Amino acid sequence: MELDKIEDKHLKPGKANQVVFAETLEELAAVDKNIVVVTSDSRGSGKLVPFGEKYPKQIVEVGIAEQNLVGVAAGLASAGKKTFAVSPACFLSARALEQIKNDVAYSDNPVKLVGISAGVSYGALGTTHHSLHDFAALRAINNITIVAPADNFEAEQTVRKAINFGKPVYIRLGKKNMPFLNEKNRDFEFGKGRIVRKGKDVTIIATGETVYPAWLAAQQLQEKEGITATVVSMHTIKPLDVNLLAELAANGKPILTVEEHMVHGGLGEACAGYLFQNGFRNTFAIIGIPDEYTVTGSQLEIFNHYGIYEEGIYAKAKEMIFQKQ
Repeated sequence: MELDKIEDKHLKPGKANQVVFAETLEELAAVDKNIVVVTSDSRGSGKLVPFGEKYPKQIVEVGIAEQNLVGVAAGLASAGKKTFAVSPACFLSARALEQIKNDVAYSDNPVKLVGISAGVSYGALGTTHHSLHDFAALRAINNITIVAPADNFEAEQTVRKAINFGKPVYIRLGKKNMPFLNEKNRDFEFGKGRIVRKGKDVTIIATGETVYPAWLAAQQLQEKEGITATVVSMHTIKPLDVNLLAELAANGKPILTVEEHMVHGGLGEACAGYLFQNGFRNTFAIIGIPDEYTVTGSQLEIFNHYGIYEEGIYAKAKEMIFQKQ
C-alpha cells in the first residue's frame, strides 16, 4: 500500500495536506491582510514559498528558533493578527512546549500552531525528527484544540475554520498525498468526528494519515470476510467527540483505534479513557507506535513494521471480531 500513489478506483486522488494548507491560506490572505505566517526556516517544507512571494509583508522568518517562533506568533496574535506559526511538528511541540503552554494557551492568544511533516513523515531521518509525542504533550495543556486532518477536504476546512476560531489550535499535517475519503460527507466541525465509511461489525477510529489505510482495511474486510466496518476520521483529538464515541460503542461491537503516534497519550488512550470511565465494555485495541526505540525507515516501512497499514489493521480487526464471538 503506497500512500503517495492513490490507485483505488473508489477514491478521488488528492495532494499532500501541507500543500492544501498553504494553498488555502494563500487564497484567504488575498482578502485578509491580518493573516500572518511565522516560520522557523520552514517556508520551503511548509509549501509557503509562493505565499511569501505574493505576500512578503504577511510572513515573518525567525530562523531555526522555535521558542522565538511561538513567542513572536503570540505577540502578533495579541495585537489582532490571525497568526499561523509553522514549523516541523517534532520541534514545535518539544522545543517550544513552554511557550505553547504559557504564551499561547495560558495567555489565551489565538495562535494557529501548524506542525508540518508530522508523525514519521521524515522517515529515515529517525527518532529526532519523528513527532510521536505531540498529541500526548498538548492534550495535557488546557485551552488548545488539536486537529489532524485526514484528507484534502479536512485540511482545507481546518484552515478555514481556524482563521476566525478565536482560540489556540494545533494543526498536525503530513507530507503524503491523501485521497478524498468521502465526497458525500461534507460536514466538518472542530470536535466532531467524521464518518467516512459505514458498517455494523466493527468500528475503526483513526486520525490524520492513518485514516486512509483504515479505510482500505475496511474495504478488505468486506471483500474477503463479509465483515463491514465503520471508519471514523477523528480529526479532532481534543476536544474528543465523546457523543459520537458513545453512539458507536452502544452496539457493543469491537473498537479499534489507529494513529501515527506513540500508543501512550494519543487518540487510543483518549478514547479508552472516556469509554471505560463511562461504563462501556467493548473489546478495544490501539494500533500505534509502541514504547520502544522506533525503527528507522520511510513512513511506509515504519507503518508496515508496526501494523499501521491496510494488512495490519485488517488482521487486527478480524482477530478482535472472532475473539468477541
